[in-house]
Amino acid sequence: QFEMTNRGARIVDSTAPTTVSAWIDVLRFTILGLICAVGFSLRLFSVLRYESVIHEFDPYFNFRTTKFLVSEGFYNFINYYDVMSWYPMGRHVSETVYPGLMLTAGFFHWLFNSLNFTIAIRNVCVLLAPLFACFTSLALYLLTTESTKNKGAGLFAAAFVALVPGYISRSVAGSYDNEAVAIFALVFSFYVWVKAVNTGSMFWGVSAALAYFYMVAAWGGYIFIINIIPLHVLALLLCNRFSANLYVAYCLLYTVGTLLSMRIPFVSFNPVTSGDHLAAFGVFGLLQLWAFVRWLYGLLDPTTFRRVVRLAVILVLVAFSFVLLAAGYLFTGRLYALLDPTYAKNHIPIIASVSEHQPIVWTSYASDLHILIFLTPVGLFVLFRDISDSGIFLILYGLSSLYFSSSMVRLLLVLSPAACALAGVAVSEILRVYLPLLSWSRPTSVEHIEEEVHHDVPAPVAPRPKGGKAKKKGQKDNGEVPVPPPAPATILTPPRKQKITGSYFAPDMALIIVVCVIGLLTLYVLHSVYFTSEAYSSPSIVLMASDGRGGRVIFDDFREAYSWLKYNTDPNAKVMSWWDYGYQISAMANRTVIVDNNTRNNSHIAQVGAAFASSETEAIKIIRKLDVDYVLVIFGGFIGYSGDDINKFLWMIRIAGGVDPKFQERDYFSKDGNYRIGPDASPTMRKSLMYKLCYYGFDKTKMYGDRGDGFDRVRNEVVGEKNIRLLHHEEAFTSQHWMVRIYKVLPDRVRDRMPRNPDRKKQKRKILEKPYRKNN
Repeated sequence: QFEMTNRGARIVDSTAPTTVSAWIDVLRFTILGLICAVGFSLRLFSVLRYESVIHEFDPYFNFRTTKFLVSEGFYNFINYYDVMSWYPMGRHVSETVYPGLMLTAGFFHWLFNSLNFTIAIRNVCVLLAPLFACFTSLALYLLTTESTKNKGAGLFAAAFVALVPGYISRSVAGSYDNEAVAIFALVFSFYVWVKAVNTGSMFWGVSAALAYFYMVAAWGGYIFIINIIPLHVLALLLCNRFSANLYVAYCLLYTVGTLLSMRIPFVSFNPVTSGDHLAAFGVFGLLQLWAFVRWLYGLLDPTTFRRVVRLAVILVLVAFSFVLLAAGYLFTGRLYALLDPTYAKNHIPIIASVSEHQPIVWTSYASDLHILIFLTPVGLFVLFRDISDSGIFLILYGLSSLYFSSSMVRLLLVLSPAACALAGVAVSEILRVYLPLLSWSRPTSVEHIEEEVHHDVPAPVAPRPKGGKAKKKGQKDNGEVPVPPPAPATILTPPRKQKITGSYFAPDMALIIVVCVIGLLTLYVLHSVYFTSEAYSSPSIVLMASDGRGGRVIFDDFREAYSWLKYNTDPNAKVMSWWDYGYQISAMANRTVIVDNNTRNNSHIAQVGAAFASSETEAIKIIRKLDVDYVLVIFGGFIGYSGDDINKFLWMIRIAGGVDPKFQERDYFSKDGNYRIGPDASPTMRKSLMYKLCYYGFDKTKMYGDRGDGFDRVRNEVVGEKNIRLLHHEEAFTSQHWMVRIYKVLPDRVRDRMPRNPDRKKQKRKILEKPYRKNN
């Protein structure tokens, strides 16, 4: 092709821009691939350091139900009734779980084996979270790019979320929990929603509903989606940004998404009966009213239109007031706990007893977000400066997730992608502004800044505005003024109109800022790798500590105890423990449990708490009523494990006291009002079953140094009760490091030896309580 110039015709290569753009796309996809590879590899520390093992507590129930799905099929899975949990009631699994995680793992297991890649279901479950972490990086790249129209910001956001410790904590290999797939579903749902708003396409509106349906099937956090999207719609209406695109996108999302979500048995009719979904329904009605008012505006004269609007506003306010009064009885306790962090502690102790439901501390932000806590406000500023419909959504996502994460530490997981997106916007904007200044030649004086001449490319000209200042005398005035050339486009700095202004020290300042940004990013990478390796890659089922000489000590007491239960007890034996360990006992020991981590029956859990908080004589009545064969407790006083049952004991008392007022927390405190286990411990505390089972025989253990026998390394004092005698229990097993202790419930000797005679009148018998001993 030829292009005419004032010097004649010259050849122009029309394929050059296309070739450069193609290479930039290839480079961008390569960077995304490397980000996914790094994110996946970083989450394998636990497998390399320990083995391919499931982590934490809840994942063990998910793993057990996934094995049932793979072996028995989908039909039997949706009709699965678990008789090994919540004895004697049992549990209907499909009506009490979000099945998305199990179905996803089952699909990948079927896919790999169909392609002749033989892989065990356990390995699929272990590696599912790292795989979906890669998908989350891609989804956040799409969301950030669609919201800001800046692919450089999307790349930085994808890199940040691949390394952020707040997300890695729930996505390392072995974290087979709902969040493993739910965070991807959350971010992808937001992406298709923003895409639907930007395009107004029915295809993207239905896609948003399908993504929302997958999120509903995966995690109870779908409530966040169905509330943040109506908030976005309401904000756009208040900012007078109503459009047909918004109307189409939200109507499709709400109607199709609600109908699909009710197909999940655990959700059922909650979308139309629960107060958690009230905002979505209210905004849907408001959107119809808004569209109707705009239609009336074109039909009625201004006076009549104002009267109709006033009447409509009054009716809407009255109806909304009645709905709010009714919804006060429909909100769940978890939603109240989000809005008021003190609500759960005062009214629902079973929710407050979970550590991840506690309010967050500032150190968690510093450790899990690192530099993102400083870059997030910068990203918010950039989005506020260049406001748009999709930018408003990113702002609301960041601010709302920040508030909810302060109420519940678990929701730091929801904040992490938002912080990464905003940080990506901030870093991309900083580099866009300061990178071009590095190649800007320094002028000899400030007055000559705008008189620089680019010899390689002639400066473009623009017509002089009317009333513009004329040239000096002797200079030719052709009505045109020079325009500074635009900054070159790169993969991180897309073309954008900008006015370059600077000073004599601009290149030096730009260099300092760019070096600081690179240094912060390097520190972020080092911090993320260290925290992943040391803090988030050790499964709770296997503990590790330093021996003081540079070596490592492995504490495998949990699996040791569960193996003993599995191979040394009757298959029909019932085990009573605190609910934290129910899932692990069912999955690893294959034994029936009284309560587990589902926490769906507060009164049943309160019975177990009452048994542990009572004296042994009173506790045995509850234990026999529950038909318990073995009692399991966790004790960390020997090795210094602070997550034991003695530290959780106050929550057992509070939960039991919520059902039976005779259990008062103050009765278990010493005279000076402290929680003690030594000689100053209260008599009620020392007589409790939990105290006896944990410290039975502990006073004879030899400790290092001069701390004395029976020194508790967690509470830092010597046990107060010596020579503990058990009347209705006998020690069956104690693990190597005293972490897990299992006691067998002795039979009722008098009842077994003297059967009732219906013809004989009841007589009072004095039963001497003596320690039970087996006959040799």
